[in-house]
Amino acid sequence: MTYVHEDPDWPDLRWAEAKLSPLLADVRHKQGRLLGKMEGLGFILRAEAKLTTFTADVMKSSAIEGKQLDAEQVRSSIARRLGLDVGGAARSSRDVDGVVDMMLDATQGYAEPLTAERLSGWHACLFPTGRSGMQRITVGAWRPIEAGPMQVVSGAMGREQVHFEAPSAERLDHEMSTFLEWFEGGSEIDPVLKAGIAHLRFVTIHPFEDGNGRIGRAIADMALARADGTSERFCSMSAQIETERKQYHDILEQSQKGGTDITLWLEWFLLCLRRAVLGTEGNLAGILRKARLWGQINLEPVNERQRKVINRLLDGFEGKLSTSKYAKLAKCSNDTALRDIKILVDRGLFTQEAGGGRSTSYRLTEQPANQMSIS
Repeated sequence: MTYVHEDPDWPDLRWAEAKLSPLLADVRHKQGRLLGKMEGLGFILRAEAKLTTFTADVMKSSAIEGKQLDAEQVRSSIARRLGLDVGGAARSSRDVDGVVDMMLDATQGYAEPLTAERLSGWHACLFPTGRSGMQRITVGAWRPIEAGPMQVVSGAMGREQVHFEAPSAERLDHEMSTFLEWFEGGSEIDPVLKAGIAHLRFVTIHPFEDGNGRIGRAIADMALARADGTSERFCSMSAQIETERKQYHDILEQSQKGGTDITLWLEWFLLCLRRAVLGTEGNLAGILRKARLWGQINLEPVNERQRKVINRLLDGFEGKLSTSKYAKLAKCSNDTALRDIKILVDRGLFTQEAGGGRSTSYRLTEQPANQMSIS
């Protein structure tokens, strides 16, 4: 098996520009429309949209690698770093803060040069204890020779299937120096295409013992922020990739085998980005709904317990909200939960579902919807 990094032309990748140009133009048009619509929402709604997008980015980029983070911790950590008041914010762990620090540094500092030192800092953020699971790894430096070949495998022990093998550790200094020089160098490549190329090149080099996927997606986000010319992110590429995780891994593997023509990879990347931009419409509808509800609530503010539960419902609470579930979310007694709920029902903020007794449940009262389209 010959991998793309073993091709004599590596890293001079090529693609069919005529095939990609119409798709690229369409994606760029939709990105521009999205940014234009967000400008018209005002500071408060844009801040909420940024918080929602960054939370999805952090959560989903980690989920792609099988790492589940606590949504409230992620949201709280991002809000603190962006200086946003979310009220009753949860205390976040070192692991969550580390991922958030990396993602925000990539996008908020998109104009700053990407260097080996900066990448090492991102890697250290991902692994604050110096371990990946139970295994100690080299943190903040390229994978060492003694770590052995870096392979992506699946299957039971003794019947493993090797999907990809990265360049040897001896090549990493040269490979990463070449990559960083290309990433920061001037070129005629459209910045959106450059985001896709950068992600593929970085994960192919696989310079670290672990965390390469998350760092590779952060690099793509950084390049997309440069393409937009703004640190305000309203579209989560990682969330869309997580939705299409199997296709993502399949097209990556296919593109890392054989020659240096990466047209199929870039076509998939652009289509995925297009779907992410279009999917933002649903996210914005939720943000507008949240803004309308809080505008109503703040005429007569609720207590901190009620605020916490309402935010949880707005962020996608699964199942039905009962008195006992309210008490668990708000960390209070059932009697206190019932009093809180009665106040919210009387104010028209909660609606009691059909049924009664122990099966009594509640939902947020629906607010009139605003339509917003970016297609």
